[in-house]
Amino acid sequence: MTTRTTEDARPATPEIDDHGVVGDCETLALVSNLGDVDWLCWPRADSPSVFGSLLDPDAGRWSIRPTAPTHRTQQFYLSETNVLVTRFQTEDGIIEVDDAMAMDAPQRLVRRVRCVRGSVTVRSEFVPRPGYARDRVGWEPGDRATTIDLVAESMRLRLRASGRLVIDADSDTVTCDSRLDEGDELAFELSNAGDQQDGGADEAVDDVVDAVDRTVTATIDYWKLWTAGGTYRGRYRAAVERSALALKLLTNRTTGGMLAAGTTSLPEHIGGERNWDYRYVWIRDAAFTVYALLEIGHDAEADAFIGWLVDRVDECDQADGSPLTPVYDLDGNAEIGEQVLAWRGYEESRPVRIGNAAADQFQLDIYGELIDSLYIFDRRSRGLSLDTWDKIRLIVDYVIERWREPDDGMWEIRSEPQRHTVSILMCWVAVERAIRMAEYRGRPADLVTWRRARDEMHDTVRSEGWNDELGAFTQTLGGDTLDASILLAPLVKFVDGRDPRWTSTLDAVIEHLAHGPLVDRYDTERYEDGLTCGEGSFTICSFWLVEALARAGRVEEARRSFDQLLGYANPVGLFSEQIGPTGRQLGNTPQALTHLALISAAVALDEALDSEES
Repeated sequence: MTTRTTEDARPATPEIDDHGVVGDCETLALVSNLGDVDWLCWPRADSPSVFGSLLDPDAGRWSIRPTAPTHRTQQFYLSETNVLVTRFQTEDGIIEVDDAMAMDAPQRLVRRVRCVRGSVTVRSEFVPRPGYARDRVGWEPGDRATTIDLVAESMRLRLRASGRLVIDADSDTVTCDSRLDEGDELAFELSNAGDQQDGGADEAVDDVVDAVDRTVTATIDYWKLWTAGGTYRGRYRAAVERSALALKLLTNRTTGGMLAAGTTSLPEHIGGERNWDYRYVWIRDAAFTVYALLEIGHDAEADAFIGWLVDRVDECDQADGSPLTPVYDLDGNAEIGEQVLAWRGYEESRPVRIGNAAADQFQLDIYGELIDSLYIFDRRSRGLSLDTWDKIRLIVDYVIERWREPDDGMWEIRSEPQRHTVSILMCWVAVERAIRMAEYRGRPADLVTWRRARDEMHDTVRSEGWNDELGAFTQTLGGDTLDASILLAPLVKFVDGRDPRWTSTLDAVIEHLAHGPLVDRYDTERYEDGLTCGEGSFTICSFWLVEALARAGRVEEARRSFDQLLGYANPVGLFSEQIGPTGRQLGNTPQALTHLALISAAVALDEALDSEES
């Protein structure tokens, strides 16, 4: 059980680290270790928010906590599940709040309060601010004082409780105060109005408790069964299983798409402008997702994401320009746009964005990640359809036509496009894997042209992407700065992990970009990316370093770094995008690429350690 203690004084904004996450593979809720649901979009993760106090104190929350001063709180997941427990210890006793989202219909968030010891008075404050706090809030009480409907322009939700609900019309808040003795329970259920399974607004109070108990039990059973389906039995099982559970929450069960993260606009620099909306599906995540999930036995999720990717490939129309965009919504729409909310932002970090303009960028590396994932799928399945192969050929031809052009790069810079070394590296991956796919199943392809382009890309990276003075592959062709994304080179088999040029590059990355196990993606003071502030270390790059070290034969160094990195997980084992200079988590959370890289690093490290021991 991972725990954290906190003082009673409530900070203005909880740390990003101080949150667990529950969800139903449609949406997810962030729950702080002070008992607040301070982020929830409904009914999907990319829908407008209902609770958004994580980004603005006036944007809604749902708090449950003792009315007496709390000496200590602890937050943990029930083993092998995404059911979250927040424990409050007071002078009068101990209560635990169980948070879960049902994995069956209808959609509902349940919160169960149990008095473990003593007698504790509990207060629930339900403060919804739907539609990104732009909708007017109205209330319709049910036949009993334990049911209230929230009526807003964008939704109609029902709150049911086993205690008396009181509406404060002046503050648009619903409260519930209850004194619990040892063994007592207080139950809450939030759902779409009219979706209840057990009788709706006139349901008896005892039945609400029973319904919530059944939901929690069924949710525990679901997650334990799902976790048991994993095949990883290596040295880092707890971290890998928690990462897999986080990734499952980010995978949409209807479309198969995987969100980059569950939140928007959590800052990469406190008070800065590096605040992005990650509630979308990035093509870039594709190969990492498919590889990591297949490695640990979660084939169904990998196959579902491949299905989502194939749909995007089948929609390609080269005549309209780029056959793919870097970012889509869960339904596969690329028209996302980017807006700014008039919110205060997390610790005054503005702007608060919804939508992501990266969907309109030109990013060459996505084709390598896409085709690499399709290659993995093609080798282990019945294969791709003839029509999909025809689209892949168009994509490869497009890459060969455009790879010499400047692009916005893997990190989605907002300055002028440049010729990024890793973009060309991933173009090489796209063509190289397509050649393998053609040869493996005897598919038609212009292999002479493809091989010529593949070799030219390889030579370009080796010559123009190499800096003799640095002794390393550089961020841009002919440049003199480093980029941690080059750590992908041995991972995608562009270079052997023990090649002299590569080990020299590895040492340069460690010297210039690493702080112990933490790795910056690049030097923001030397590389113009169109933004004014710095940022934390990128956790995905830190796990890439572990894998690169393992592949270079520096196994003890890799193991030490990996063990240190695991210590930067939050108290319930989750990672956001970055680790700041003080060790706090920064950026959106939970971050899919970070957890994917953790899984990949764990598998590679296990293999390296097994080889040393054999």
